[in-house]
Amino acid sequence: FLDDLRHADVLIHVVDASGTTDDNGRETKGYDPVNDIQWLRGEIDAWVYGNLERRWPGIVRRHTATKAPSVDTLHAQLGGYGTTRDIVQRAMDTVVRTSLIASKDELAQWTLDDLHVFVNVFLDHRFPTIVALNKIDMPDSGKNIASIIKRYHKASRDGISEENIVLTSALAECFLRRMVKQNYIQYMTGDDDFVSNDDGVSNNGVELKELDEKTRRRLGNIRDLVLFRYGSTGVQDVIVRAVEVLGFVPVYPVKSLNFGAAEAFRDCVLVRKGTTVREFARKLHNRLDVGYAGAETVGGIQLAEDDVIEVGKNNIIKITTIGS
Repeated sequence: FLDDLRHADVLIHVVDASGTTDDNGRETKGYDPVNDIQWLRGEIDAWVYGNLERRWPGIVRRHTATKAPSVDTLHAQLGGYGTTRDIVQRAMDTVVRTSLIASKDELAQWTLDDLHVFVNVFLDHRFPTIVALNKIDMPDSGKNIASIIKRYHKASRDGISEENIVLTSALAECFLRRMVKQNYIQYMTGDDDFVSNDDGVSNNGVELKELDEKTRRRLGNIRDLVLFRYGSTGVQDVIVRAVEVLGFVPVYPVKSLNFGAAEAFRDCVLVRKGTTVREFARKLHNRLDVGYAGAETVGGIQLAEDDVIEVGKNNIIKITTIGS
C-alpha cells in the first residue's frame, strides 16, 4: 500500500474508535486505537527514512562534489514519493526556522539523527493525515475518543494534530442514505438531523413512507447517539477537513453568469492556491487553453490571464474561447 501513497495529496486514516478490532483486523475488546495511528506513521517513516539512510553517505558525497543547493539534492532523492520541490523547500524552511537541526541546511554536517528529524518534518508536509475516528456510537468509543483527543491536544505527534481528528459513523451515514433512497426520510449528508413521516413532512411533494417499529428504533438510535451528540455523521466533515488542510480553492466554471442567488453550481474544481485564470483554463481542457479569448467573473468583471483565483473574489469563472 505504501507505493499507492505516492499518488495521494492527503491521507484519510479510518480508525476503529470502539477498540473492537485489533491490529490484525480480528474482533476483540479493549484495543487501543492509538496503536493504529502510530502504526501508519511508523510504516511511512520507515519507508522514507530507510531508503535515505542506506544511501546517505553517497548522497552527501555527490552533494558536496556538485555543490548543489540542499533542497535540490533532497528533492532529487524524494521525488519518487510524489513530492514537489516546493514541499521539500517548506520542510527545510520549517527545520531552519525552528532550529530542529543545529547545522540547519548544511547536509554535509547532518548526522543520521538530523536526517531522521528532517524526514519527520517532511512527512508532515508531504502526507498530511486526517484521522477519521469511526464507530463513534459504540459503547467504548467515548472513552477512547477522550483519550485520543487528550493525547493530541495542543501537541502534534505521530503526524497528527487535534484539528485533524474527525469523529465519524460510516454505518449511520450508509443507513441514512439507504433510507433516503427508499423514501423513508429526508436527509442530506452533513445534516444534523433528518425528518420522517412521523414529522408530517413530504419529500418534494412525495409523501414519505411510514416507518415500521424496527426502523423507527434504529433511526432513533442514530439521532440520539450520533446526530444529536456529535452534530453529524462526520463523513462530509472528513472530506471538508482534507480540502482545508491542502488549502485548495474551489472554482466554479460556468457557461453563463446569469444565475439566481440560491442556484447551485453543477461543477466545482479544486485548485491549489496561487493558480491563475489561464492555468485554470488549461486545467479544465486543452481546447480552452488553445482557444482562450478571455474570462470574466460575477458582475461582468474581466479577468486577466495572470489574475490569481481567490475565494469570494473571482472563483466563479466564465471562460470565452475564439469563435464562441
